[in-house]
Amino acid sequence: MPEQPVVDPAVLRAVSHPVRNRVLAELHAAGPLRAADVAQALDIPANQASFHLRQLAKYGLVVEAPEAARDGRDRVWKPAAYEGLHLDLTRLERTPEGRAAGDVYRRQLGATLTESVARAVRRHESERRGVTVSDAAVRLTEDEARALASEVIAVVERYAERTRGATDGAHRRTFQVLQVVQPHDQDD
Repeated sequence: MPEQPVVDPAVLRAVSHPVRNRVLAELHAAGPLRAADVAQALDIPANQASFHLRQLAKYGLVVEAPEAARDGRDRVWKPAAYEGLHLDLTRLERTPEGRAAGDVYRRQLGATLTESVARAVRRHESERRGVTVSDAAVRLTEDEARALASEVIAVVERYAERTRGATDGAHRRTFQVLQVVQPHDQDD
C-alpha cells in the first residue's frame, strides 16, 4: 500500500505539532496503543495524550483499533497508514494557506531534528545506550543516492514490522532513526 498523501494544509499543521508528531511516531513504532500507553511513553498527562489522539483522528491520521481493545469501552488507536505519510509540499504550497502550513512544518521539523541530533551527540558521548551517531561521505550519482536511501528505509521498515506489537517480553523502547542523504556541498 502506498504512503498516505497529505494534501490538506490543516493536516500538515496537525502533523507539525511536536507532541502529535511524537504520538504518531510512537504508534508507528509500537502498534496499537491506548491513551494511557501514549501518555506513559511520552511522559505526558493522559488527558493530553487523549486530546492529541482525538486531534490526529479528526484529521484522519489515526483510527481506532477495536481488534486490540479489551471490550467495547476500551479505546485503542493505531496509525491510519503504517506506511507513513507522503508530504507533497510543492502541491500543498499552491495556496497561501498551504504556504503558511509548509512554513510551520519546515520550522518545526528543523527544530525537532536539530534537537534530536544534539540529544544523540550528548547521549553518544555520555551514555552509549544504543545510541549511534554516524557521518559518512559517499560518492554517488543522484540515482545511486535515491537507491541508498530506499535501501536504508527498507532495513528500518523490516525492523519496524518485526518489532511492532511484539509480545516477547523483551523491554523495548522507541528509537528514532534519522536519515539524511544529500549532496555534501552547501549549495541549495
